[in-house]
Amino acid sequence: MSNASAAVLPASRRPVDPRGPRFGAAVTTVVLIAALVTVGTTVGTVLIAWQTVAFALGALVGLQAQPYGVLFRRLVRPRLAPPAELEDPAAPRFAQAVGLLFMVVALIASLTGITIVATIAVALALAAAFLNAAFNFCLGCEMYLLGARLRRS
Repeated sequence: MSNASAAVLPASRRPVDPRGPRFGAAVTTVVLIAALVTVGTTVGTVLIAWQTVAFALGALVGLQAQPYGVLFRRLVRPRLAPPAELEDPAAPRFAQAVGLLFMVVALIASLTGITIVATIAVALALAAAFLNAAFNFCLGCEMYLLGARLRRS
């Protein structure tokens, strides 16, 4: 898709630089490590709540509203060469929704004092974020693509 044709799409459907979601996964990894270490404390609950909001913005509003994506576009991308290709935002947006699901569970568990459930939910979200950040393997994106293939068959 050309830049000109991409510009007429709504912001939530515009192709994205694939380095943006990977950058977001790296920041998410750091936030979730801090949340995992502090689960059961006020700081842990605040970090879980923050990451829940970040995932909610990415999943429900679109990747252009995800805070780490905003940081990438404003501070990192201008210092990089243009991407070799752009990707459809649907798969990364689905991945944000999967992360949101885990973080909602973690937040509810944290607020109700069920620390073990909060710990497990944060750890699972952390594992997925780390896979994307370290190995460029987006588990939520792969789930999206598998679902798309199953719907076509």
